[in-house]
Amino acid sequence: MADMDRSSTSNNNPSMDSSAFEANNEETSKLEFSEDEEFLVTKMFNLVGERWSLIAGRIPGRTAEEIEKYWNSRNSTSQ
Repeated sequence: MADMDRSSTSNNNPSMDSSAFEANNEETSKLEFSEDEEFLVTKMFNLVGERWSLIAGRIPGRTAEEIEKYWNSRNSTSQ
């Protein structure tokens, strides 16, 4: 029985690792905004400011967190 427990545990670890990798990969690819999305985010930001949930409501498939992260990465003030 101990062998059976070990084999089932070892089978679960690789799938968990690949799931974590896929989730990270999806997050990275979602930060790639189309030209239309970039324009809309900029336009909405100029209208409503940092109200990310309002901006996200205008862009299907995007969350407020994704938009905020995208905006901050593109418009950082580090000089």
